[in-house]
Formats: sequence, C-alpha cells, structure tokens
Amino acid sequence: MAVLPIVAYGSSILKKPCTEISSDSAELQQLIDDMWQTMYAAHGQGLAAPQVGRAIRLFTVDNAQVYRSMDESERRGYFDGDQGVKETFINATILSQSEQIWKDEEGCLSVPNLSGDVARPWRIEIAYYDRSFQQHRKTFSGVTARVIQHEYDHTQGVVYVDRLSALSRRLLGGKLRRIIKGMVKTSYPLTYIR
Repeated sequence: MAVLPIVAYGSSILKKPCTEISSDSAELQQLIDDMWQTMYAAHGQGLAAPQVGRAIRLFTVDNAQVYRSMDESERRGYFDGDQGVKETFINATILSQSEQIWKDEEGCLSVPNLSGDVARPWRIEIAYYDRSFQQHRKTFSGVTARVIQHEYDHTQGVVYVDRLSALSRRLLGGKLRRIIKGMVKTSYPLTYIR
C-alpha cells in the first residue's frame, strides 16, 4: 500500500463528473488499498478517487473510527443507532434525500486548513457496490449521511466550497487563492492537476 498525494483545490479533476467503474477494472483493488492508506495518513474520514487523481466513481468512508474516539457529549449528529460506517463505495447513486436539512461544519483534505457550514439533507438512501462488487442499498442519517454526501459530491465534480453561501465563499476567497497557488502547508503530500 502507498500513500498517494492528495489533489488540491483548484485542480481541474475536482470539477469533473466521474465515470463508472467496471468490476474487471485493472488495479482497482490496489487503488482502494492505497486510498485507505492515504485517507488514514491524512487523518481523514473519507476520500474520493478524484482526490488522488482518478476521475472514477469511487470513494472510501470511515467515520466509525471517529465515532469510537468520541465521548458521549461529542456525538451530536449521531442518532438512531448510527455509529458511523467503514465502507468502500463504487458507482454510488443517491436514490432519495430527506426534506429535513441541517447545517454543519465541513472540511476537506483537498481544501486544507479551511472549513465552512454546509446545508445537507439529514437522511439519504444510496445504492452502491462495495469493493467485492456486492450491491447494497442502504439508508444513512446525520453525520454519516453528511460524510457520504461530501464524498459522493466529489464523484459529481462538486467540492464542499461550491455549496457554501456566496458570502462565505467571498470571505474564504483569499485563503482559497493561497491553496490554488500552492501556498499552504499540510502534514500530507498535495499535488496540483491543471
């Protein structure tokens, strides 16, 4: 397994909708292993293939590790038995979303050292294949639904910054330009794809 460089905000690949993956895709299992390794090395809860330079519909999520590390008072957003999820999502499609919307702070490994409040549906139903290409159809809510939606957005060419209010984007403008210019320090390798 290898730690891959994470594609930084401003790179063109983060704005492209991704293509579907076939079950016989060459080197897919190695890429998945590398994505898990990269995500953990960067202390992330999720990572999408475009963030490592691959425009395919693949992302990994492990917010169960975060849930386990929290004490009870920190677990706001985890309800109805939700204890997070650790899963590989291939060719995911969000089938439905709740009308209930909630705002919470989000950050992104591709947009280092920044965060913003993003409005998202509280509950989603999603269909996807796992790394063994077994098909699933599941419902997630709260924090887990948020993390999944964030990573799913990456496969659609959307970065969380795109979902911020115009005012919030304006306020972050200078910091975003610094990321685009490579003027940011991270504990993990960053790369730029123009």
